[in-house]
Amino acid sequence: MYQKSVLDNGLRVITGAMPHTRAVCINIFIGAGSRYEREEEAGTSHFIEHLCFKGTQRHATAKEIAEAIEGVGGLLNGGTDKEFTVYWCKVARTHFPLALDLTVDILRNSRFDAQDMERERGVIIEELNESMDSPQHRVSLLIDEVVWPAQPLGRDIAGSKETVSALSREMLLGYLGRQYVPNNTVVSVAGDISHEEVLSRMSEVLDEWAVATLRPPSPAEDRQEEPRLRIERRDTEQAHLCLAVRGLSIAHPDRFNLDILNVILGEGMSSRLYLEIRERRGLAYDIHSYVDHFLDSGAVTIYAGVDPKRVTDTIAVILEELARLKDEVPARELTKAKELTKGRLLLRMEDTRSVAGWMGGQELLTGQVRTVDEVASIIDAITPQDLKRVAAQLLLTKKLNLAIVGPVNGEDRLFRSLRL
Repeated sequence: MYQKSVLDNGLRVITGAMPHTRAVCINIFIGAGSRYEREEEAGTSHFIEHLCFKGTQRHATAKEIAEAIEGVGGLLNGGTDKEFTVYWCKVARTHFPLALDLTVDILRNSRFDAQDMERERGVIIEELNESMDSPQHRVSLLIDEVVWPAQPLGRDIAGSKETVSALSREMLLGYLGRQYVPNNTVVSVAGDISHEEVLSRMSEVLDEWAVATLRPPSPAEDRQEEPRLRIERRDTEQAHLCLAVRGLSIAHPDRFNLDILNVILGEGMSSRLYLEIRERRGLAYDIHSYVDHFLDSGAVTIYAGVDPKRVTDTIAVILEELARLKDEVPARELTKAKELTKGRLLLRMEDTRSVAGWMGGQELLTGQVRTVDEVASIIDAITPQDLKRVAAQLLLTKKLNLAIVGPVNGEDRLFRSLRL
């Protein structure tokens, strides 16, 4: 169960009681991510997140911030995604006031010092270099470019070396003033603490935060009428490939049907892809699939790392498994996928950070929070007919997207093979 309150400035505060634990986790979600950036601003959300840990008026350096939280055994970190940025802090129950004070301080009072900014610019460029040197990471970025070409959802969250090099302090502060506002923020707290205590302390530290007019992200475009293919040739031992189709938004009524389809297809060691491609044919060591749900779009993506000489065979087997999903899902297989999904969800809910993330992420992106029991009921009601219907709608030849990083040739042949 959870409780929710909205302050006068639009800030949403959500708490989840976990009296059996001695820990408390604060998650602050902000509607600021790569999708909200203009082309010349690419990487701004990620850059700001980095700089928020470099010093405030009261904690002048990154060392002081780290010592403040590590001095009580706590954890403090952040992350940037396409549609949100999150700052989180996990501490023992007795240190909640310190954790909240520190997290709010880095969020509201970071200095954005010019020297810190130049040092961190170099750090982020090295982060971009590292991702380019990892073919597995690189292909996951490349497939996004293929699925969402020339639009924010297809860009690297960290931007590019060119855009990061050109970002000025004024650009960052302008974006900060536009996105880091209370009516674009959710504070989610889980642990052994009451809603009333959290609300009281939030009112003290964030009640004066001024509202602003929000600018929605540009809508995702989908004009795909034929398969797409991108190959980035690298001298690597393996070829890394991602095969994807457009999926469903986070608010779509069929999103949980798609999640179950993905479990059957490629999540876990008993999934169809794992059993067929790794266990039966020995084509890949790592083979799996995953689902992304965004505000108005989504994707289902299959990843495999294979011998370059066996790329064609691997793609053929993946397409066979996709086609087979459209035919039938036996009741036994559906039951297993449901139980895996519900079981993993329940295991996540043992941790205060997971619970805070569950509540805050839903509230920011959808404006509501489904309980675990509500989601379990939705999953239990899914039928084989539901899965067949969704598979028929999404798994189409004209919607196939393939990205490959590795020593692979025969682009025309591979393109012609993209058929369902």
